Amino acid sequence: MHAHAAPTHPARPQPSRLADRWTLDPSVVFLNHGSFGATPRAVLDAQSLTRARMEAEPVRFFVEAYDALMDRARHALAGFLHADPHGLVPVANATTGVATALHQCGLGPGDEILVNDHEYPACLNNARRVASRVGASVVHASVPFPVASADEIVRGVLDAVTPRTKVALLSHVTSPTGLVLPVDRLIPELHARGVMTLVDGAHAPGFIPGLNLTSLSPTFYTANCHKWVCSPKGSAFLYIDASRRDTFRPLVLSNFAERPKPGRPRLWTEFDYVGTNDMSAWMAIPDALDAMGGLLPGGWPALIEHNRALARRARTILCAALGFEPPAPESLIGCTASIELPGPSPSRDPERWARLAARPTRYADALQDTLISNWGIQVPVWPTLGKRLLRVSAQAYNTEAQYEYLAAALSHELNAEARL
Repeated sequence: MHAHAAPTHPARPQPSRLADRWTLDPSVVFLNHGSFGATPRAVLDAQSLTRARMEAEPVRFFVEAYDALMDRARHALAGFLHADPHGLVPVANATTGVATALHQCGLGPGDEILVNDHEYPACLNNARRVASRVGASVVHASVPFPVASADEIVRGVLDAVTPRTKVALLSHVTSPTGLVLPVDRLIPELHARGVMTLVDGAHAPGFIPGLNLTSLSPTFYTANCHKWVCSPKGSAFLYIDASRRDTFRPLVLSNFAERPKPGRPRLWTEFDYVGTNDMSAWMAIPDALDAMGGLLPGGWPALIEHNRALARRARTILCAALGFEPPAPESLIGCTASIELPGPSPSRDPERWARLAARPTRYADALQDTLISNWGIQVPVWPTLGKRLLRVSAQAYNTEAQYEYLAAALSHELNAEARL
């Protein structure tokens, strides 16, 4: 009996010359910046200095230095976002921001929270939880994928608005499908219908060119900075429109809710300190803005355009290798791009779909495990919208050769799957 020869893989490609700014494992082809980001060495060093200062004299740090460090980060971030700093407060992550805002919407029996079928599962969980407590309901707008234009998205959302719609939850960049939703068009249309807007911008800072919260003017906007700004994990913000700030409060109230600081906005006082916590990640946001903005000549605009162009090129490489048309126009693509993988679906060969889905996995799909173990590629694969999607991200440490390597890996592994 002859043993089968192991498949011959192409040489594992190297990351870009900028990869040494990060601490990423050089043995991994890391194509999933979008899930958790990656923090550069210089930013981690800045965070470590703040932590050392905190631990050297904790009492003086929290009593004397804390507010100034929080405000340094707030003002740097407000400038980057073109936002009024008075409405900008820290939260642990965008999911916390969504949950906090939903609790402040004054929902009651019969009200509707409008979402769509591309929203992040954790945010949908919070929408359902809030709705169930007050007797409201969650209504799903249908947004297609593949999608031909921004007009389709706008129609899909607005067609689901009813007289009972109280607030609309919109991703600025959808997590599973990697689409940039036209929130600049949806926000004024929804406000004109008397609907509050809660934008989940988890990916948006450092991803959307010229992100301007003053121009967008949402009721609420929340986003992570650990993704594309590349600050440490646990650095996110919630922005509240001026009309809502006087009564807006965090989910957890600490001592300063009873003892507001003279001359300091109550919103800042209550959100900045919700009990003893390590806020060094938030305090490192200015360092991340400087570090990432200094990677390329041309600063942040050049970096964002570089990443967007690389993501579009990655999508072209993968679609050509798999024989698929791109599922969305380039105008809806930023620094991430999702494609549908060939093969079964719940409506097309449901038995084989179930067979593939039943394989053991540490992720959402066993193909992701295989790409890691056999090829050293970290890229997400997940079932959503009745399809099997793969999403690539593009950051300054990535190269076009890495996506060509992914295309070769997918061709090999999908051919192997066809025999299952």
